Amino acid sequence: MKKINSTKRETAAAFLKKVAKEFGFNSNGFSVYLNRNKTGEILSQNKTLSLLKIKHGDMLFLFPSSSSQSSENMDTFSEDDIDQYLSKQEGKIYRNRDAQLCRHGPMGKCVHCVPLEPFDEDYLNHLDPPVKHMSFHAYIRKLTGGADKGKFVALENISCKIKSGCEGHLPWPEGICTKCQPSAITLNRQKYRHVDNIMFENHTIADRFLDFWRKTGNQRMGYLYGRYTEHKDIPLGIRAEVAAIYEPPQIGTQNSLELIDDPRAAAVEEIAAKLGLRKVGWIFTDLLSEDTRIGTVRYTRNKDSYFLSSEECITAGHFQNQHANPCRLSPDGHFGSKFVTVVATGGPDNQVHFEGYQVSNQCMALVRDECLLPCRDAPELGYAKESSSEQYVPDVFYKDKDKFGNDITHLARPLPVEYLIIDITTTFPKDPVFTFSSMLRFPIENRDALGETQDFHSLATYLSQCSSSSSFLDIVSDFHLLIFLVTNDVMPLRVSVLCLRFQNIFVFSVITVVILVFIITVPLLCFTNVPHLYFLGPGCHLLSKPLCQSIVKG
Repeated sequence: MKKINSTKRETAAAFLKKVAKEFGFNSNGFSVYLNRNKTGEILSQNKTLSLLKIKHGDMLFLFPSSSSQSSENMDTFSEDDIDQYLSKQEGKIYRNRDAQLCRHGPMGKCVHCVPLEPFDEDYLNHLDPPVKHMSFHAYIRKLTGGADKGKFVALENISCKIKSGCEGHLPWPEGICTKCQPSAITLNRQKYRHVDNIMFENHTIADRFLDFWRKTGNQRMGYLYGRYTEHKDIPLGIRAEVAAIYEPPQIGTQNSLELIDDPRAAAVEEIAAKLGLRKVGWIFTDLLSEDTRIGTVRYTRNKDSYFLSSEECITAGHFQNQHANPCRLSPDGHFGSKFVTVVATGGPDNQVHFEGYQVSNQCMALVRDECLLPCRDAPELGYAKESSSEQYVPDVFYKDKDKFGNDITHLARPLPVEYLIIDITTTFPKDPVFTFSSMLRFPIENRDALGETQDFHSLATYLSQCSSSSSFLDIVSDFHLLIFLVTNDVMPLRVSVLCLRFQNIFVFSVITVVILVFIITVPLLCFTNVPHLYFLGPGCHLLSKPLCQSIVKG
């Protein structure tokens, strides 16, 4: 969003030249309209702005033409499929006729049975369990409702940096003015959330992830890969469905985690994209054994301690900034994020629970502009940085109530991180779903500390477990196996894995040939001590006879 200075006597042609210069377009590369729905186009003519009924403070809408090359300042983006789908839904909450209160016929409506808006707070509060945050698309409907139909709605991202281009004074720290100074921030609990539910497709995904902690006692972290779908329990809600967990290189201890640069990150993203998946969040463990005999864990994260520490909030904000949510109502082309955080920790019953969270858009801005720090001795508290000669930091406040119920404003040094957190329900389905249908277990990547390595011996052992009744396509339908085939150092398949999706079965037409190429061209890497293997040639003992038969049948 940019402000164009002009006068009411200025012609439309001169005004459009200013717009073209400001946004870096040529004279024919864009169109300006009075309304967001592309009505009321302003043509290049000699009529003054006053005759066109354009007055001070009006918001106009610029759309690049298809043939023009937009400038670097104009971000080209497309909204996610789920956002495009929900934006076309009605979203109304329909109610049945009340036999006691309604006094009209079956075709009539009254205040007791008329459909409710998706953002109706009274309806959300009476759900079981109550919903504290409306969905993001319900929030958009609330903004775009009314007589103006959201003509002046703009979801602007918070900025904590000094605006550039102010020439009236010396740069910071020698000078600053009200034009370039960022506004102070008062932290508020966010009323909406971008994701309303997190669902793991099955328990196996979570159990395999927890195996590392069970065997070592060290904490573990992983990225969640899945897809965004409609969550029908909440009006216009979004659900993050988790189909697989990828564990990047990391160093874990009983009370800390350190991520290491991942050389395979780009390849994993490519594999996931070809499978119709994307990175939807991250998960980490915070587990301490209480009684190893009965398998209980300590209940450490609660209202008396914290739900997310300040370091975890900063990390979550960093990930959310990396995975911004495309939004058509934002001048920047993005607003908020659908990237979620899941914590595997002890619950009130001393069993492992999965808790889902996001951090607010305010927290994302503070993290992006490096204004938020953790407190060393108090994980439940953060600290807003103070301005220095290198960086100007706006004042950050939060509100609280005293013992008399009065609102009191505090400077956020320190600040409770509960003002930055949005909780999300995390569930498992009654009927498990398997995007990856293999019932066998190929070793998970980066688990060398457990003695679980991804190599050709692991591949041979994995394939030797196959029975004659197993379908080859089901056998290779394993996320970790695909990662190994694409990222191994001997014969990586960067672009060769072509996936076709049909009724949740992934058809890997090239993998059969690839594994046979492995067998024929790399005989020195094969192992003769793997039992029940079918002999294909001198030194080659990779495929079992039942598996070979299933390949031939396929």
